[in-house]
This record gives sequence, structure tokens and C-alpha cells, in this order.
Amino acid sequence: MKKRIFLQKLWFFFIRMAVLINGAALAVMVYFIISRGWRAMSWEFISQVPRESMTRGGILPCIVGTVSLCFITILVALPIGVASAVYLNEYATQGKMVRLIRLGINNLAGVPSIVFGLFGLAFFCIVLKMGVSLAAGGVTLGIMTLPVIIGASEEALKAVPHTHREASLAMGATKWQTIRKIVLPMAFPGIITGSILGLSRAAGETAPIMYTGAVFFTPDLPGSILDEVMALPYHIYVLATAGTHIEATRSLQYGTALVLILLVFGMNLTAIIMRSKMRKKLRI
Repeated sequence: MKKRIFLQKLWFFFIRMAVLINGAALAVMVYFIISRGWRAMSWEFISQVPRESMTRGGILPCIVGTVSLCFITILVALPIGVASAVYLNEYATQGKMVRLIRLGINNLAGVPSIVFGLFGLAFFCIVLKMGVSLAAGGVTLGIMTLPVIIGASEEALKAVPHTHREASLAMGATKWQTIRKIVLPMAFPGIITGSILGLSRAAGETAPIMYTGAVFFTPDLPGSILDEVMALPYHIYVLATAGTHIEATRSLQYGTALVLILLVFGMNLTAIIMRSKMRKKLRI
């Protein structure tokens, strides 16, 4: 008994230390960026285009480009991801084939993002002749986000008790009516949360868009989905590695990183608020 209690306390200690280390690392990183990036924050920085070899001006095209890429990403990934999860969890006969499909999805979730970027360059930009464009970048990010959304949607569907399905079917509803009216609404908070978390990851990716959608500099806002765009993560990369005045733009680099962190934080906060409201509504 004493040995088990000791081991339990030991493992709880390791778990607490892991949480503290991760929390401390996150706090240090955020403080490092905020302390160096807040000086660049101004209305001019948010609302104007870059000027003078990107050493002055703002990052408006980067913000608009990132938001546009995220919008196309969710339009592509959410319907396909939810439909795939519904099929795998509700319709497919559980067997070897489904296990292989899930294995493939899990493997895709671990593929480095640069591989998706090279695929998008070869297929969307060259084969489909979309060129370096907002559409090619958004679809590439959508494909990259798909495994995350499928996994989150499946887990949300599995969390719906089977008794709810059985009760609906016993009342004479068809399987599709049960899924559409009972299962999906109850699973929707988890689906939305997983989708926005996947989208938050896509918003910070550099490798996929540097091959398919983002460019070094363009002063124009995108007028169509076939236009080139600037994006926050690629802009940070350019300023820090390929710019002509790297030291002169140091505060702009941290300011852009701070804006990207705030954007991702806003997405995550939106997911939490939406999940909370939907759960309260379902309880009512």
C-alpha cells in the first residue's frame, strides 16, 4: 500500500513538473515576443502597406492575406473533414479497411508541412495551372488541416451516447435524420473546437504557403482567389532571413510575430466561447 501511494505521488510530481515546464516555456516565449514587439504596434503598423524595402509602413496586406488563406482553408477542410468523420464513424463497417484508412489519416497528421507545400506546388500550381495564388495556398492548407479535423470530428461523434441514436431510431427516424438532427448538433461543439484549433495551426504555417500562395512583397490586397498574397508567417521569415535591412526591421519582425500570436489567440478564444455557448444551449 505504501509503495503504491509513493509511486502515485511520484508520478503526480512528474506530471506537475511537466505542466510547469511547458507553462514556463510558453510564458518566456510570449514575454520575449511582447517585450520586443510592442514598440512596433500602432495604427499605422496595422493599417498600412510596407514601404521603403519593408523597413517602414505596416502589415495590412499580410493580415488580409492570412485571414483570406484561413477562410479558404476552413471552406475546404471543414465540409470534407466532417463528412469523412461521419462516414467512418456512422456508416462504414468497422474492419481492416477502416483501420487502414484511420492509420493513413493519422500518418498524414504527422507529415511535415513542407511536404504538403511541395505537393501543392506540383499539383495545384503546376498541374492544375493555378500558379502561386490565394486559391492554391488555401487548398493546400485545407488538405494539411484535414487529418486534424477528421480526428477531432470522429472523437466528437464518438462522445455522443449510443442511447441517443437508439432512442431516435426507435421513434421512427431514419439513420440520416438521426445523424442530422441528433448526433451532429450534439457533436458540433467538439467539431468546431477541433476545426478552429486545426485552423490556428494552419495560420502559422510558412512552408506550405511559401511554395503555393505567398510572395515576398505585393502592395495590393487580393482582388480574386487567383491573386498572390502576403502572409504573416512568411513575412516574418522574409524580414528575418531574406530582407535587405534585417537589423533595421528587427522590431517589425517581433511586431508581426505578436500580431500572428494575437490572431491565433483570438481563434482559440473564439473556439472556447462557441463551445461554451453551444454546450449551454444543448443542456437547455
